Amino acid sequence: MLIQLERVKSIGEKIGLNDDKGYLVAIALALIIIASMLVGYYVIYKPTPKGYSTIYLLDSQNKAENYPQLLVADRNSTFTVSFAVVNNMGWTTQYEVLVKITDDLTVVPVNTVAIANYTYALGNGQTWQKTVTITENQPGNYWVVFELWLYNPDPNVMAYQFGSYANYCDLPIQVVS
Repeated sequence: MLIQLERVKSIGEKIGLNDDKGYLVAIALALIIIASMLVGYYVIYKPTPKGYSTIYLLDSQNKAENYPQLLVADRNSTFTVSFAVVNNMGWTTQYEVLVKITDDLTVVPVNTVAIANYTYALGNGQTWQKTVTITENQPGNYWVVFELWLYNPDPNVMAYQFGSYANYCDLPIQVVS
């Protein structure tokens, strides 16, 4: 053991290490070992991200800008807007999109009858897009709400639900006479 210690000391002297430099090398090695352990832990026990679904609106040029905002009743009261849904749940998921118009957006899902609904299934990583034509002739301030509902295949439920994985987007519009 004493021979090995002298051999290590001899190597350290040959590369120019004195007591001060030896401490620095020891600290550097300790930091490298600790960093390696942290990286290894993260690689082995990496948390898997929670799945999610996304819904978003697009204008007539398939951009997220220039949405209709002001409508004139009985003249210019019809417009088209597209919505797109992206499945990042990790599995094929069944969706239902409900399109609703409301003058009160304090609670979502909105408690009103849908003017349109669309159901479809998407594989993981897939996107589905649909264009909707909407008409509103009553003067006032409204929101067009696109609610994304997910199907729960649990035998005790087996229904579309608006819950932790669900999402929505809204488009404010004003209708004038």
